[in-house]
Amino acid sequence: MAAQEFSVDLNKPLVFQVGHLGETYQEWVHQPIVSHESPRFFESDFLEFFTRTVWWVIPTIWLPGACYCISMSISNGHTLPQIALMVPFGMFVWTFLEYCSHRFVFHIETKSYWGNTIHYLLHGCHHKHPMDGLRLVIPPAEFAALCIPFWYLYKLLFTPSASPAFFGGGLIGYVIYDVTHYYVHHGQPTKQVIKSFKVRYLCFNELQKYHLNHHFRIQNKGFGITTAFWDRVFGSIPQTKAAETKTR
Repeated sequence: MAAQEFSVDLNKPLVFQVGHLGETYQEWVHQPIVSHESPRFFESDFLEFFTRTVWWVIPTIWLPGACYCISMSISNGHTLPQIALMVPFGMFVWTFLEYCSHRFVFHIETKSYWGNTIHYLLHGCHHKHPMDGLRLVIPPAEFAALCIPFWYLYKLLFTPSASPAFFGGGLIGYVIYDVTHYYVHHGQPTKQVIKSFKVRYLCFNELQKYHLNHHFRIQNKGFGITTAFWDRVFGSIPQTKAAETKTR
C-alpha cells in the first residue's frame, strides 16, 4: 500500500509541520492563502513573539542606527559633501543585496525536512500567507543577525573610515525596502493623499502591481521590491500578458 501523502493542519503550529512535505513543499508553499489572519508558527509563546513585527518598529530601530553609522564616518574626518555621496551609494548597494537575497536565498528550492523548515521561516511563510500584516517586515532579531555579514561586506568594499557611512546608507535602504514592502501589501491611501501626492502615488501603485504579480501570477520573476532595476539587468522581468500572447 502506498504511503499516505502528508497534509499540513493549518489549525496547528506550522513551522515543524512543513518539513514533512518533502518534495511537495515547493508546490504547497506557492499556493497562497489570501487572508489577513496571522497563523501560529510555534507552540511556545516565547518563540511566537519573535515571529511577529509591526511595521513601524523597523524605522524606529534602524534609522537611529543608520544615523550613528553615518556620524562615525563624519568623526573619521569625512565632509558633508562626501557623506552626501556615500549614503545614496550605500542605499544603491542595498538594492543589489535586496535583489540577490530575494532571488538566490529566499527562493532557493528545498525538499529536506530542515531545508523546508528553514525556508518557510525565512520566506516561505510570506508566500503562503502574503497578507499576514505581522510578518511582512523582517523581525529585528533576524535582521540584526543578517547585519553581521552585511557589515563585513561593506568593510570589504570600502575604506575603514568610509564604510560606516556606506553601511548607514544600506540601513536606510533596508528601512525603505521593508516599509515599501508593507505598503505594497497593505497600503490603502485616502483620496486626499492621492490628490496631494499623485505622482508619488502612481509610482507606488506600479510597485504594488509589480510585487503582487510576483505573489499571485509569476513567482519566479520580479524579485525587486523597491526597484525593478536589477530585474532588468539580470533578465528576471516578468512578461506582460500582451507579451506572452505575442510570443505564442
